[in-house]
Amino acid sequence: MTTHNPKKVAQKLQKVIDAWTTLRPTKTFSGLTLEQFKAQVQPSLAARDQLTTLGNQTTDSRMQRRLSDTASLTLAQQVVSSVKGDPAEGENGPLYAAMGYIPKSSRRSGLTRKGQTAAPVTETAAVKIAAPTVTTNAAVTTTTAK
Repeated sequence: MTTHNPKKVAQKLQKVIDAWTTLRPTKTFSGLTLEQFKAQVQPSLAARDQLTTLGNQTTDSRMQRRLSDTASLTLAQQVVSSVKGDPAEGENGPLYAAMGYIPKSSRRSGLTRKGQTAAPVTETAAVKIAAPTVTTNAAVTTTTAK
């Protein structure tokens, strides 16, 4: 077998076992009976089964973690809100800051007084294009643009 793709190896092994079981279950090949062959390829098949089981457990664990995290974050927010409402702690207390929040007294006001940095532009920066004018002389006609 020259293939090393795990899916193809599993398919190939199962195909050999199925064909041997269906067509020649009592015959020996390469000095092995069907049962001996199954016993020797069992570690390969067992590892695949174990990987499938672990993949399913991983998916389930991730879902459980997501659900647990949602509940935990809701509970943590309730605790933080309780700390903010506690008269002994409050929004300016060190416990609130230690929980990763900015105390109310340390917050910026948000008020900004932006001064005018440049004079307002009253005229757009568009280039004016003059219409061509035609002057006629009795003998020569010229066109000039201003």
